[in-house]
Amino acid sequence: MKVFKFGGASVNSADAVRNMAQIVQSHLESEPLVVVVSAMGKITNLLEQLVPGCSEFEFSSLELRKQLEDYHRGIASSLMPDNMEVQHRIDAWLASLDALCATLPADAGHYNYNYDQVVSHGELLSTSIISEYLNHLGINTLWVDARQLIKTDNHYREGRIDWQATQEIVRRSEFVDRSSVRVILTQGFIGGTNGGTTTLGREGSDYSAAILAYCLNAESVTIWKDVPGFLNADPKYFGDTIKISQIPYNEAIELAYYGASVIHPKTVKPIQNKGIPLFIRSFIMPEAEGSSIGDYRVLVPETPLYIFKNNQILLSILPRDYSFIAEDNLQVIFGILSKIGIRVNLMQNSALSFSICIDNNPQLVERLIEELRGMFRVRYNDGLQLITIRYYTQEVIDSIVDRRPILLEQRSRTTEQLIVPQKK
Repeated sequence: MKVFKFGGASVNSADAVRNMAQIVQSHLESEPLVVVVSAMGKITNLLEQLVPGCSEFEFSSLELRKQLEDYHRGIASSLMPDNMEVQHRIDAWLASLDALCATLPADAGHYNYNYDQVVSHGELLSTSIISEYLNHLGINTLWVDARQLIKTDNHYREGRIDWQATQEIVRRSEFVDRSSVRVILTQGFIGGTNGGTTTLGREGSDYSAAILAYCLNAESVTIWKDVPGFLNADPKYFGDTIKISQIPYNEAIELAYYGASVIHPKTVKPIQNKGIPLFIRSFIMPEAEGSSIGDYRVLVPETPLYIFKNNQILLSILPRDYSFIAEDNLQVIFGILSKIGIRVNLMQNSALSFSICIDNNPQLVERLIEELRGMFRVRYNDGLQLITIRYYTQEVIDSIVDRRPILLEQRSRTTEQLIVPQKK
């Protein structure tokens, strides 16, 4: 059994869905193909603005809700003009969304919970449309609710997998032995808990594919992207990128941890545990070879790797009485970070301060600063960029920094990280 994952860019229009279906058709074999699909296009970004408690509205909620409906109905109508079943399924998910937005509490303390209940509708809508379309093409497709398969704790927005429960559920699921089913279609990014829906972290659909591959002892995982493979830099920033054809598991884990956008940070561990190879291929050029992550010794080819994280904020946390930043202070700080659900991208401490670089999510950062100021003094800089360079040289560092002031720097044998003002 193989697992495919298609992200938002690969299903962002009716033509994109047709292309995705052609790829699926060309890889059907004797065993069912497990297909994990994200929300269509940039729908997750739109849904984030509908979360009760979100104050970052570009448009009114009614306008956003209309955009959401028109977008999905338009794609469904283009794919299947006379199919009323798919429209009824869209109706059901939109009604569920409306009920949530009307009843969920809008205070900041419930934001993470609200986020997961609302934003997960992007994947539920996309997979409902795509499953109907694959069946419309004559591909016997079974739609499966990922919330019934992937079980997590109640850590909303970063659900931690209950591996024992998930493995038991997946292995005893009816779809495993259904010989007539050609495609098992489910959602990426979302899971389930006793308290409702959870999500696995932004861009977590890759992780979903890896979880299912682990539980099913899959032959391989393939992530279909809009790039030819794993590149040494984001083509948005570099015009002359290099495709890495082979990446060792450990190198992929490092790169994902530092923020390489091509895979989710948690994706590699479950497949590495079972020696399952992961392929990154282009849905634009589906016949091209792409890149593979596996049990390799070295990167091929060996070249510097660049990772950029924008919209960062650097917080410096200082004791009010000028005492040392000791273990008890750090315990308090990390307790607050864990409670709010904030991931630290970089940290550094001195005798009198502890600095962290985090994503600048306004709702979460405001809560963090408010709680920290109960015990500490807090200073911060925003509008920053975190740059990570693997296998750096000083010449490479100088060219990337480009005379910008360096607010914080860390260097190891193989990795250089810098925080600088983001370019306008």
